[in-house]
Amino acid sequence: MNSTPPERPRDRALTVPTVSCVFVCHDNAGRILLARRSAGARDEPGTWDTGAGALEHGESFEEAVMREVREEYAANALAIETIGVRNILRGTPVSHWVAVVFAVEVDPAQVAIGEPHKFNALDWFTPGQLPQPQHSQLADTLALFHGRKLASGSN
Repeated sequence: MNSTPPERPRDRALTVPTVSCVFVCHDNAGRILLARRSAGARDEPGTWDTGAGALEHGESFEEAVMREVREEYAANALAIETIGVRNILRGTPVSHWVAVVFAVEVDPAQVAIGEPHKFNALDWFTPGQLPQPQHSQLADTLALFHGRKLASGSN
């Protein structure tokens, strides 16, 4: 039996729970940023989703989110808020992700596709006008984001 863990988090998630930082980028004016996954994406190409990335060894959640926002969207995180945790079991064989979910404010003027091998479009959307098709995890992630806004009394 090989006890060496797989190198990539997405492969490791097939054998052990793996931690992912999921982030809903927003402009603090009611819009959220979504990316359309390209043919090179890990899963569900052609669908719209929020950003995410694996937590690296020795990294804080906030460091991971800041790194991933820069990598994926070429933007700096202006504010980061933890909004929930999800236990995600997907597919056959089952991949297992523990997703720590964040709301991240970014400056829309900074945003650009930072990883064209993973995403082929970025756009801003209001909650009532979300694009189709959506990634299978998007609705549950956005429920946490919108629940955060209701709990804090924000609009």
